[in-house]
Amino acid sequence: MNMAGTPKIASLTEPEAQKRTPGVAAGFAIAGWLVPGLGHVLAGRPGRGVIYFLTVAALAITGFLQRGFVFSHHFVDAFSLLGFLADAGTGIFYFAAKIFELGGPDIARAAGDYGTRFIATAGVLNVLIALDAYSTAIGEKD
Repeated sequence: MNMAGTPKIASLTEPEAQKRTPGVAAGFAIAGWLVPGLGHVLAGRPGRGVIYFLTVAALAITGFLQRGFVFSHHFVDAFSLLGFLADAGTGIFYFAAKIFELGGPDIARAAGDYGTRFIATAGVLNVLIALDAYSTAIGEKD
């Protein structure tokens, strides 16, 4: 009830943000890293989760189709380590990279070089989305 004595009408557009323990929120973030957007779905924001999944999927698959280079976990210098971390950020798309990489990378052409950047961008974006799922789950943001 508000001050005028009328009942308060709840918003039906977004569910109430529930505060969860940091351990549960970390689980949501890990789930969101493995499957882009899943952390938001678990936190009660399914619309955002679907949009985030489609965005990361579009970037990663576009990079794969352009035959971008996917960095392996065998790194020899700082550049390959950063490339691996960015690519691994795509979650399931990193693990499925060998399926998409049928012809091998083609970084000798501009499309392949752009593809490498698309894959890395998808990974970094997914890590940021997973961190956002953590913040949403602990109730820091709506």
